[in-house]
Amino acid sequence: MALEMERTLKPEILAVRLIPNVHPDMAKALELLPGEKSLALFTCNIDDPLYIGGDEATKKAEVRVAYCRSHFAGGAYPSGPLSGECMLLLAAPNPAEATAGINAVLEFVDSLRYSTVTLPGVELAPTLVWLAYTISRSGTYLSKEAGVEVGTPIAYITAPPLEGHYAMERALKAADVKVGAFTRLSETNYHGAYLYGTQSACRAACRAFDEAVLSVANDPLAFQ
Repeated sequence: MALEMERTLKPEILAVRLIPNVHPDMAKALELLPGEKSLALFTCNIDDPLYIGGDEATKKAEVRVAYCRSHFAGGAYPSGPLSGECMLLLAAPNPAEATAGINAVLEFVDSLRYSTVTLPGVELAPTLVWLAYTISRSGTYLSKEAGVEVGTPIAYITAPPLEGHYAMERALKAADVKVGAFTRLSETNYHGAYLYGTQSACRAACRAFDEAVLSVANDPLAFQ
């Protein structure tokens, strides 16, 4: 019987804080821009929601992604119970805009679901987790990361390394999209890429990515 994909894995924000008025020495250390007086800090048990959520915040508030970085080896090796896989810092001119950015991130993360499939007979990490998500209109953060204009649709795809490489190639063949950025292996041992094109092309790329990852899960050794 073929394995079926589910979309039930919900990411979780582990901690969030607002710094209304950042100390000047801290602002200098973080290389904040002139006029950026407030900070919003987040950690999440999975890293992708903070990358996409940070970009989403730039579309709904006057904020800038000052820092977003995945933690080495991911959530399996956290430095503390609230560390998770990633930390995001949003810089804003005042507490009101920082709060609006926080609300945008929280709303997005609450709505996101990952694709999963559980492989029978596998004792070590039996659940395969991946994400193929269409961003209909990129914000300032991911536009810069992908090297595209603000407002460009992006297919945000990520999966374990082999599955990710294979599925990305299938997605490129299935839809009229181009590679904006590409990570062979992230700090969390995942493959990831930003593909861009029209909204419909990005959705088609995400569908092809899902199907390709699922095909590997269904028969990992079928290379022909």
